[in-house]
Amino acid sequence: MPNILSKEEVARLIDASESLFQRTLLMVLYGTGMRRSEVVALKIDDIDSQRMIIRVIKGKGGKDRDLPLSPALLETLRAYWRWLKPRTYLFPSRMHRDREQPITDKTLWWACSQAARRAGIRKRVSPHLIRHSWATHLLEAGNDLRTIQLLLGHEDLETTARYLHLSQQHLHQVSNPLEELKISAVDQSRRSYHRPLPS
Repeated sequence: MPNILSKEEVARLIDASESLFQRTLLMVLYGTGMRRSEVVALKIDDIDSQRMIIRVIKGKGGKDRDLPLSPALLETLRAYWRWLKPRTYLFPSRMHRDREQPITDKTLWWACSQAARRAGIRKRVSPHLIRHSWATHLLEAGNDLRTIQLLLGHEDLETTARYLHLSQQHLHQVSNPLEELKISAVDQSRRSYHRPLPS
């Protein structure tokens, strides 16, 4: 299992971004838990600020899904749009001047690694690690696995259940049946390795 980022590390990562472009990329990654291929394909029309959702069109398996749009992310998206004014894709490539094309996966990887280096984070930060961190933080905030499964676009609940292994909070919240037993106090136990001799 990957070593996830803490919330504090995610905040440091976003604050260490070099530009509004990079900051918006990182905030979309963490604010939605999208796969990198979904972020790259994101279009302006996929953002519905009236309903406060982001629409993922043809995600993994060709399925569409809706994701909640947080007010903090919307504020950043609006500032980003006013600055760059992308026409079709939310994150257009600068390589194609004649027609608007989306950025590549490499741009996402670069944004993550550059921000991690600037933030002094030694973990290997990737778009997928940010997705894992988002899902784990959702679970720790009390969201149920079925909801997280739908948000991540997982076909199988078992895939989502792996986040239980990443969540230390859930491990510590487990009610151990040992605690329910009515047993004698530990100081009443004999201090001996040997069985008592029969009388």
